[in-house]
Amino acid sequence: MPRFCRQEDRKAASRFLRKAIGHHGVPEKITIDKSGANKAAIESYNAEHQADVEIRQVKYLNNILEQDHRAVKRVARPTLGFKSFRSATATVAGVGSCI
Repeated sequence: MPRFCRQEDRKAASRFLRKAIGHHGVPEKITIDKSGANKAAIESYNAEHQADVEIRQVKYLNNILEQDHRAVKRVARPTLGFKSFRSATATVAGVGSCI
């Protein structure tokens, strides 16, 4: 990855972090994946604000958080296969009549 992209990723991660902290307050811990941009943004925030946000880069902890929307994905996945509006309408009508 070129140097320019890494710098842009870090800037984007930093903007996102500041926006999230603005809306929700400063967290005690943040669980992230192996993204270097996210880690750099959190370390930068800690340095600038004398904050002590703990960074957790544990694969399994992040996976637990990802499991939260598993049910939504299971419901939405079949609808991705519709090739036309007509087939989607027929399926939704069939599901609606069963309820």
